[in-house]
Amino acid sequence: MKILVINGPNLNMLGKRPKKYYGDNDYQLLVDAIQEWSESRKVKVEIFHSNHEGELIDRIQNTDYDGLVINPGALTHYSYALGDALEIVKAPKVEVHISNIYTREEFRKNSVTAPFCDGVITGLGVSGYILALEYIFHFREKDCYNNK
Repeated sequence: MKILVINGPNLNMLGKRPKKYYGDNDYQLLVDAIQEWSESRKVKVEIFHSNHEGELIDRIQNTDYDGLVINPGALTHYSYALGDALEIVKAPKVEVHISNIYTREEFRKNSVTAPFCDGVITGLGVSGYILALEYIFHFREKDCYNNK
C-alpha cells in the first residue's frame, strides 16, 4: 500500500504563517509526524509539495498510489482544474486543512475540490493528516472501497 500526501501552495511556510490559524508547528514537524505514522503502520507514504498548480495536477494524474491525502491550500477555493484531476482518481481521497476554513474569511468557506474527495478534515491541525491517513489505511485494509 502506498498513500500520497499532497501539500499545495504556502504549506512549506508553516511556522511563518499566522499562528492563530496554523499554530507554531513548522513544515518539518508535519513531515515528521506523517513519517512516524508511516513507520508505525508499515505503510509507504510519499509526501509531495508544490506551490504550482500544474505540478500538483501532474502528480495526481500519476496514479501510482492507493490513497490520497491532499491539502490544496488556497487552490481549494478556486482551482477547478485541481478538482477535475481529483475527480479522475478512483482511490480513496481525503481533503485536509490545518485551520478551520469555516471560521475564516468568507472566500475560504467554499471548497471546489471537496466534492471530489471522500471527506474533508478541517481545523484539527497536523492531527487532521493522521486522521486522514488512518481513514485510508483502514478503508483499504478492509478492501471495502467500491471505486466510485
